[in-house]
Amino acid sequence: MNLTTDEKIIAATKLWLERAVIGLNLCPFAKAVHVKNQIRYVVSSAATHEDLLRDLMRELEMLAETPATNIDTTLLVHPYVLTDFLEYNDFLDVADAALEDMDLEGLLQVASFHPQYQFAGTQPDDIENYTNRSPYPMLHLLREASVVQAVSAFPEAEKIFDKNIETLRSLGHAGWNDLRLVKASPPLEN
Repeated sequence: MNLTTDEKIIAATKLWLERAVIGLNLCPFAKAVHVKNQIRYVVSSAATHEDLLRDLMRELEMLAETPATNIDTTLLVHPYVLTDFLEYNDFLDVADAALEDMDLEGLLQVASFHPQYQFAGTQPDDIENYTNRSPYPMLHLLREASVVQAVSAFPEAEKIFDKNIETLRSLGHAGWNDLRLVKASPPLEN
């Protein structure tokens, strides 16, 4: 079977979701929407910030207009733009402004994942950063109502971040590498 580039990107993203996010229980809410096939995977061909913003706004609108039982969350993967983490991080303000401009603030939110993700105060190779490291740059579009519902049903949800750091420190780089996740070759050619 000869897979297209988009199919390979989606396959790598699903593998990361299954082995890291769900497999390590980094997000205790991910398994349910994955099992119910309520995750929309979209690969953006955007090569500029403006094109990505258009794709983001289209996907935000689609998510807002689609029942959660059909699509609860969207992973907008953008392998051809914002491959540099600092540029990507700056774009998150643009994403938040789009939510506000579209009157979707409080209904939807955007979470961030990137192959070079780095929390403030950490070194680039610190294992803690891997909680938000995905094979490709992506914007995770979530419904506020789903987040609230999931958090209220999960005991001690406020401890998830600390638990994830602990999990990754126990796992270490060797354990992360044992997950055999696909690594993007930045920057990808469109």
